[in-house]
Amino acid sequence: MSRELLIAGGGIGGMAAALACARVGWVVDLHERSDAFGEVGAGIQLGPNVVRVLEGWGLTGALERFAAFPPHLAIRDALNGRELGRLDLDESVVRRYGARYATIHRADMHSLLLQALQDTTSTRIHLSNWISSFELAGDRVVGSTITGMQYSADALIGADGLWSRVREVMLGDGTPRFSGHLAYRALVAQSDLPASLRSQHVTSWLGPRFHVVQYPVKAGRMLNVVAVVHGRIDQDLDHWDHGANAADLQAALFSACAPLRQLIAAVPAWRLWALCDRPPVGSAQEMALGRVALLGDAAHPMRPYLAQGAGMAIEDAAVLAQSLEAAPGDVPSALEAYAKRRWQRCARVQARSARNGRIFHARGPMKWGRDWTIAAFGRWVLDVPWLYRGYTAS
Repeated sequence: MSRELLIAGGGIGGMAAALACARVGWVVDLHERSDAFGEVGAGIQLGPNVVRVLEGWGLTGALERFAAFPPHLAIRDALNGRELGRLDLDESVVRRYGARYATIHRADMHSLLLQALQDTTSTRIHLSNWISSFELAGDRVVGSTITGMQYSADALIGADGLWSRVREVMLGDGTPRFSGHLAYRALVAQSDLPASLRSQHVTSWLGPRFHVVQYPVKAGRMLNVVAVVHGRIDQDLDHWDHGANAADLQAALFSACAPLRQLIAAVPAWRLWALCDRPPVGSAQEMALGRVALLGDAAHPMRPYLAQGAGMAIEDAAVLAQSLEAAPGDVPSALEAYAKRRWQRCARVQARSARNGRIFHARGPMKWGRDWTIAAFGRWVLDVPWLYRGYTAS
């Protein structure tokens, strides 16, 4: 007897959950707020913990077409350009963790998940028809959409992002918090850059109260650049204008070294995001209650300083499918098992991400200690074995 699943949200987490659960026999209805899937965001990094999951879903060929595979990660002092340390991301990573390190445009990641769904499953996708409320009806959960339609299923997964409506109904724990950081994001064709600014590896430039990350996407043809600075917001986040003033960013990075300032000046246009998160997950009950569960940013929004936001959503999807497959006749127990396997790992990533932000933006003695540690120990502080080994099997 088939099982039916409602998924609220058609981002990377929702798409990954739909694909993973359809692969184990669930019939999926996915509801997305937007009226079309398009170019959203910029680049994302996929650690070997995530690439291993995607390859297990048969997406190796798609990753080869769309992603870049940087040979190393370099950490530089943003003020003088000096390289502090580096981590090899080549075959040594494959030997240690069983998969490569990839960088990819967010829209490409979304597209390859969507294509896999369309090619291999009968998932039904509903655009401009998001789930605004839900209620339990015996052994079913009924989701109501903004258009007034109702959908009944065995379970509901809230993958509807930072401002999750499913979370609001399920937990009622208020809105996300502003981190005090603003992210300027941009994509630029490598061919449009001077040769000295082109790059096929990941570079993190660490400065006082700011940092910049650059890495290739689009199979290396484009360079993704993200600059994070301290700042404030003067408007309602629900109506945030993502337009950015390049002069504001250049002013914030006035103390940076010449190569970094040249890179920033070479970018023709920026988009601006206010970075928000929530405190780390405190218990399994914050991720699943009865026949409703949360996934990705709806469950554990995090700051981007460990490059694992999309990765944790994809891991969530894999564990969700495993849990539903292991207990097909007891959906509440399956969702409880999913949450128990995920909440502590996700909380750890949330906490480490926030800590990294403080380290990246350090000044004074903390900066000196950071730089000395990276220079002295290199790979041993840049590698993250507990993260890259992936989630536990039980």
